Amino acid sequence: ELATRAPSTYKIPTAADVPEHFHVHLWPEDNQEDTIFSSKAVGEPPFMLGISVWEALRNAVAAARVAGGADAREPVTMDAPATAERVLGAVTESVNPQ
Repeated sequence: ELATRAPSTYKIPTAADVPEHFHVHLWPEDNQEDTIFSSKAVGEPPFMLGISVWEALRNAVAAARVAGGADAREPVTMDAPATAERVLGAVTESVNPQ
């Protein structure tokens, strides 16, 4: 069943949305390699993940603005945290300036 009918009713998941019972099973055997697929960065990827979501939101806002008739060269400014209200405001700010 579809729980969200429109972007305005979408609830962004938070830490409180983690299930009460969350079972994780780790691989029981040792890894034969020093790293996973010869990777070197083991601490930085979580930092880069957050910035990728932020940039994806900015790109989506820019695309929505252009679809609404705004100039594609107009910069997208959003304050953090990117709540649903702020994202919607960033989209409609350019389309319907006040």
